[in-house]
Amino acid sequence: MADGEFSAYGLSHWLVLAVFAAGAAALAGTGRRQRGTPAERRLSRVFAVVVLAAAVVVQTYSMITIRDPVNWIPLHLSDLAGPVVAYALWTRRPWPCALTYFWCLTLSSQALFFPVLTGPDFPSRTFVTFWGMHLLVVWAAVYLTWGVGRAPDWRGYWFSVTVTAGWAAVAMVFNAVAGTNYGYLSRAPESASLVDVLGPWPWYVLSIVALVLGVWALMTWPWTRRHHRHATTAPAFHHRPRRTQNKQGS
Repeated sequence: MADGEFSAYGLSHWLVLAVFAAGAAALAGTGRRQRGTPAERRLSRVFAVVVLAAAVVVQTYSMITIRDPVNWIPLHLSDLAGPVVAYALWTRRPWPCALTYFWCLTLSSQALFFPVLTGPDFPSRTFVTFWGMHLLVVWAAVYLTWGVGRAPDWRGYWFSVTVTAGWAAVAMVFNAVAGTNYGYLSRAPESASLVDVLGPWPWYVLSIVALVLGVWALMTWPWTRRHHRHATTAPAFHHRPRRTQNKQGS
C-alpha cells in the first residue's frame, strides 16, 4: 500500500472503517461501564490530551507541507473540531459536548465515507495525519454520547447552529478576500463527496444549510423525546405522612 496512491474504498480505506467500528464499540462500552466513576474522568482527560496533541501535530505538519501560509490558518471545521473535542472531553460541559456531537457525527464523519484525500497510501504521513485526526474526533463524539451519556438537547442544537453559522460567515469572508476555500464554501472539493449531488455552487451551500438544520434536528429529537417520556412517566414524589402522636390520658 505504501507505493500506491490512496483510493476511496480501496483496501486501506476498508481497514480504516473496520478500525473505526471496533474503536467506537470499545469506547462506548468502556464509557458505559465507567460512567460516573473516577476512572471515567481519568480516561476522558487522557483522551483529551491525545486529541489536543494530535491536533497540534496535524497543524504543524500542515505548516511544514503547505507552501502558501494563507492555507495554514485552521479555519476548516475539522481544524476547529480538535480543540473543541479536547475541551469537551476534559470538562464534559454541555456546549463543547453539543458541538462535538453535531460537528463530528455529521461533518467530520463525512471524511470517513467520502474522504477528501489525495496522495500516497498508508503509511505516508499525509494518510496517518488525515485519518488519525478524523478517527479521534468521531470516536470522541461516540464516547461522550453513548459512553459517558452527554446527550444533546434543543439548547445545544441552537447553540451549535449559531456557532456554525458564525464560522461559515467568517470563512466565506476570508475565502473571498484571500482566495481560499475553507469549508468548501467557495467551490466543491476536487475529489468525490456529498456535495456532488447537491448542485453547483452556490446552490449546494444552501442545500447544505437545509440538510444541517434538518439532520441536526432529527439527531436531537430522539434524545429530548426520551427525556420527556422518562420525566412524565416517573413516579411522583410523595411526601412522607406525618406521624401523629396519640394523646395519652393522665
